[in-house]
Amino acid sequence: MNTATLPISETRKPVESKITTLPPAPRERSGAAFADALFAGITRLAALLVFSLLAAIMFSLVAGSGMSIMHFGPAFLWNSEWDPVQQNFGALVPIIGTLVTALIAMVIAVPVSFGIALFLTELSPKWLKRPLGTAIELLAAIPSIIYGMWGLFVFAPLFSQYVQPLFIKTFGAIPGVGLLFGGPPMGIGMFTAGLILSIMVIPFVTAVMRDVFDLVPPMLKESAYGLGGTTWEVMYQVVLPYTKVGVVGGVMLGLGRALGETMAVTFVIGNAHQLSPSIFAPGNSIASALANEFTEAVGDLYTSALIELGLILFLITVVVLGFSKWMLSRLARQEGARA
Repeated sequence: MNTATLPISETRKPVESKITTLPPAPRERSGAAFADALFAGITRLAALLVFSLLAAIMFSLVAGSGMSIMHFGPAFLWNSEWDPVQQNFGALVPIIGTLVTALIAMVIAVPVSFGIALFLTELSPKWLKRPLGTAIELLAAIPSIIYGMWGLFVFAPLFSQYVQPLFIKTFGAIPGVGLLFGGPPMGIGMFTAGLILSIMVIPFVTAVMRDVFDLVPPMLKESAYGLGGTTWEVMYQVVLPYTKVGVVGGVMLGLGRALGETMAVTFVIGNAHQLSPSIFAPGNSIASALANEFTEAVGDLYTSALIELGLILFLITVVVLGFSKWMLSRLARQEGARA
C-alpha cells in the first residue's frame, strides 16, 4: 500500500516505548525490612532503658526509705533535729542548706557567666577567644574534690581573715540585714560553699550562653549597631530576646549541678546540723549529709532516714527540671505567638 494515500494521523503515530524496571529481588527487600525493624527495635529499647533506670532508682529510694516515712511521716520535712543516738531525724537543715547554697551559687554565677559570654562573643579580640574559651572548659574538667580541697585549705583561711570581718563590720550593724552576716569569721559555712559552687557552675552556664549567643544572625546585630545601639543595648534588646530560651536552659543546667554537688560542698559547708539566720554560719546539705554519714549509719532507721534524704533530693531535682521545662515551653509559646 502506498503511504501517500494514508491519513496523516496514521502516518504519524508515535512509537510507544515500553521500558520496565525490574522489582528488587525478594531477598534484598526482606533484608532491608528486617534491618529497619531491628534498628527501630534497638533505638526503642534504648529509649525504654532510660525510663526503666529512672523507675528503678525511684522504686529503690521509696523502698529504702519506707521505714523512715512510716516512722516520722511528713514531719520529717520540717523537723530540724538530727540525733542518731536518740534515733530522731529531720531533713529541715539539709534541705535549707541545699537550697541556700544553690541560690548563692546561682546569684553569683549567672551574672559572671553572662559577662564572660558577652566578652567572648562581642568584645574579645580574636587572639584571646580561643585561650579564654579553653580556660573555661578546663574549669569544667577539674574534679569537684579539687575545688573542695582548694576551698578548705586556701580560700577559707583567706576568706575568714580578710573578707568576712569586712562584711561583718559593714553589714552587721544594719537591722535585719545584719542577721545574714552575723557570727564569728570561721571561713567555712554556707556562703563559702555557695561561692565554691558558683566557681564550679560558671563554666557550664558560660558555655551554654556563649553557644546560644553565637547563634544570633549577624545581620540582626549589625542592624542594631548601624542604628547607633551600644553593645549593652544590642545584647539586652536583640541578643537576649532571641536567645532567652537557651539562656534559661543553661541557667537551669547550672542549678541542677549546684543542687547535686557533693564533695566540694562537704569540704567547706561545715557539716553542722543546726539552723542559723547567718549565711556565714556552718550548715549542711543533703548531698554532704549522705557523703558523711551513710557509711557510719548504724541501725535500719538511721539508714532509712538517709535514703529518704536522697529521695527528697531526687524530688527537688525533678521539680527544678519540670519547672525549667515549663518555663522553656512557655517562652517558646510566647515566641510563636509573636511570630
